[in-house]
Amino acid sequence: MASRQEITAWRPSVPGVVEVFHAHFTEHEYPLHVHDAWTLLIVDDGAVRYDLDRHERGTPDGTLSLLPPHVPHNGSPATPRGFRKRVLYLDTTQLDESFTGPAVDGPEITDVLLRRHIEQLHAALAHRGDEFEAESRLALITQRLREHLRPRLVPGGPADDRGTAHDLRDLLDSRLRESTTLAEIARLLHVHPAHLVRAFSAAFGIAPHQYVTSRRVDLARRLLLEGRPPGEVAVAAGFYDQSHLTRHFKRVLGTPPGRYARAGRGRG
Repeated sequence: MASRQEITAWRPSVPGVVEVFHAHFTEHEYPLHVHDAWTLLIVDDGAVRYDLDRHERGTPDGTLSLLPPHVPHNGSPATPRGFRKRVLYLDTTQLDESFTGPAVDGPEITDVLLRRHIEQLHAALAHRGDEFEAESRLALITQRLREHLRPRLVPGGPADDRGTAHDLRDLLDSRLRESTTLAEIARLLHVHPAHLVRAFSAAFGIAPHQYVTSRRVDLARRLLLEGRPPGEVAVAAGFYDQSHLTRHFKRVLGTPPGRYARAGRGRG
């Protein structure tokens, strides 16, 4: 098999995520090295073998790997076809150094739900305008990682979850057309970001980012039927740009905003 190498890397505007890195290698071998961030790795095809702190490790099917900062490791293909991987580099605001020891002792984690959350986060990070969704998914991921690494140290949530959920909904409603971040909201409500997401989802049956998107799509529908052009509607309804509006509008309603607007004018 000919040597193959495909790489995509970017730095998203989401606090806590230092870099996103997608790669397909057939022969490349990483030498021993360190990072100053946490390495959260999922392998989509093939397998990787690596040494972490002088212990041989690997990526069995269905697992994800979490490698701590400043701990030496290498990496090489464990199958003839190489490997295809997706990596999130997370800073120490997400996991502090107290989790380093447990991660070195057990870097491979088998958790189907956590892997699905990570895949959804990668999808959100690929699109400008979906930062709020990405923050929400990241909060759940880091909370679940803490539970795996230190299950006995994870505190219980506040008793008044319903009040927290309603406070969050009121705040999201008041900022529907504005760009906001989960971290900022958490500071305002004095609640951990992961708990905000869990409390809201439990109370209303929908995640906060899904609630915001659906409310913005509803607003966009009304503005389109008033005859305003999609580009103007996108900004007025709180979307990043017209392509951001189109992607979510089509996902919710099954048709792009321009066609929706034309259908409305046809009934005038």
